[in-house]
Amino acid sequence: MEEILASIRRIIADDQAAKPEEAPPRAAPPLPENDDVLDLAEVAEPVRPAAKQPEPEETIDFDAIDFDSLEVEPDPPPPPPPPQPAPRAVRPEPMIEEEPAPRLTSEATDASVNQAFNMLAHTVLSQNARTLEDLVKDMLRPMLKAWLDDNLPVMVERMVRAEIERVSRGR
Repeated sequence: MEEILASIRRIIADDQAAKPEEAPPRAAPPLPENDDVLDLAEVAEPVRPAAKQPEPEETIDFDAIDFDSLEVEPDPPPPPPPPQPAPRAVRPEPMIEEEPAPRLTSEATDASVNQAFNMLAHTVLSQNARTLEDLVKDMLRPMLKAWLDDNLPVMVERMVRAEIERVSRGR
């Protein structure tokens, strides 16, 4: 304990020795924006203790001050809230349409391709009433089975061991 205290004292002494004795003079502080308010923190400079000079002691008797006779200006009433405009229906701004890029295929080709895809979709949906969710389930089932086969035994074994240790410590 004594070694720690001695070490702390040495560090403090080193820090105090490393500090410069005189700080360089600071630049003049900027003038306050409002002349009515004097911020002493901006104007005051640190005072270095000079040789002791006797100072006249001036005391203020706070008990002699009559605070009831002081006039206090009441706070001005808050301004009334601005009138609220009536709500209006929001209209979407019109979209500025750019000139379409030249098409790579003709309208007849587009119609033919669109008709072929619609016929394929109608055939798949009418012959097989399976939904997208059914297709996703069928695709995920083998992946989920493989993951469970690989990871489930290890997870269950680890959890059972932890529970056995917990119960055995509790007795």
